[in-house]
Amino acid sequence: MSIPLQADPSTIAAGVNNVWMLVVTFLIFFMQPGFALLEAGQVRAKNVGNVLMKNMTDWILGTLIYFVVGAAIATIVGGLTSPGPVSISAAFAYVNDPTAWISWLFGAVFAMTAATIVSGAVAERMEFNAYVLFTVLMTAIIYPVVVGFTWGGGLLSSGGYLGNVLGAGYLDFAGATVVHMCGGVAGLVAAKMVGARKGRYDANGESQPIPGHSMLLAVLGTFILAFGWYGFNVGTQATILSVADDGGLTFMGAALGRVALVTTLGMGAGGAMAMLMSARYQGKPDPLWTANGLLAGLVAVTGAVPHVTWWGGALLGGLGGFLVLPAFRFTVDTLKVDDVCGVFAVHGVAGAVGTALIPVFAVGGFSASQFALQILGVLIIAAWTVTASGIVLYVLDLTVGLRVGETEEAEGLDLGEHGVSVYPEFVADGESPMADGGSSVRTDGGEFVASDGGERE
Repeated sequence: MSIPLQADPSTIAAGVNNVWMLVVTFLIFFMQPGFALLEAGQVRAKNVGNVLMKNMTDWILGTLIYFVVGAAIATIVGGLTSPGPVSISAAFAYVNDPTAWISWLFGAVFAMTAATIVSGAVAERMEFNAYVLFTVLMTAIIYPVVVGFTWGGGLLSSGGYLGNVLGAGYLDFAGATVVHMCGGVAGLVAAKMVGARKGRYDANGESQPIPGHSMLLAVLGTFILAFGWYGFNVGTQATILSVADDGGLTFMGAALGRVALVTTLGMGAGGAMAMLMSARYQGKPDPLWTANGLLAGLVAVTGAVPHVTWWGGALLGGLGGFLVLPAFRFTVDTLKVDDVCGVFAVHGVAGAVGTALIPVFAVGGFSASQFALQILGVLIIAAWTVTASGIVLYVLDLTVGLRVGETEEAEGLDLGEHGVSVYPEFVADGESPMADGGSSVRTDGGEFVASDGGERE
């Protein structure tokens, strides 16, 4: 429906759309406490403060670094991997351009999400200073390069070198691979390089349970993340008012509705499939598995929400939830990576699969060239993230060291790294009822819960 107006419709539309972007940006920021609660619930009581500190640091330093250099790197990489000139001064123009600050902030909250995913993989043993430096480089270089390849008009976009060859542009609407897979893969590399927690594997290499201390915090964090995810997905549909041919304003209800519906169906299907999988393998439906599946379903549809049918979105979300358990077991048992919060299963695997399969469920039908580009895009983003993360972590290990000492790990990073106790009534001198693996979380329902206390970012 078009509404004729006396005022300039373009000005009205721009104003409303910018306010919408600010509102959803604040909603995405609210995902940060969701991540903090989710991770805190999955670690032992003696390490909760360290997890909270890392999540705060992601936001504090990440926003500063992304403003000073990260956003510009994305623009520069986009120019270098596509035809046309590259202007360094133009890449940094947003710093002194008030009209660009809203768009910058919208991009910054996505960058912080990619960075904070890593903390869940390396919890309970990574040295704080090393983590801080990795966050700085993640938001300054690793993540911005992925943005440059995709949303920045570079290599994989319709105007980039590879996109031009295939005659298509890489589809990742709200960051299933650009944000989530990038963070999940970086977390996998970091968890591998920092090594497993003491007691995670026995002398035969078999994984042993190390339960988290609070299922309540983990599930509450899941709900907060799901709420903020509407900002992630629906918010990326940044145009809610457009100017019609007759000069009136048109509400983009159909586009918003599709994104909102696919997001909702994806999370529901993901949670349902994970619940069924946990009941199949553990004998009873598990709340933490279900939480993981819900988040994996959201990740799987994050890149697809405007591009696929509603039933395709439900299938993608369900597939993400279905894969969480086997992907986690593969990570822990086959790769021997102690991914505390299962970020690779939830963010890495679900993001990759959901984005690669977009053409299979596309509203406009299947396209072979688009499918090829999606596969190549997933592989390129993964390869870059593995290589860049590996180099950064290797240098950090040589300089500041990646891992805390054995004594500090045993007493807990809260005391060793920060000199605090989050639960002073229950934790004294580094000891706690949960320090030796005990927990209030049920441990007889299956290895997934016992391994890490449940989900996962």
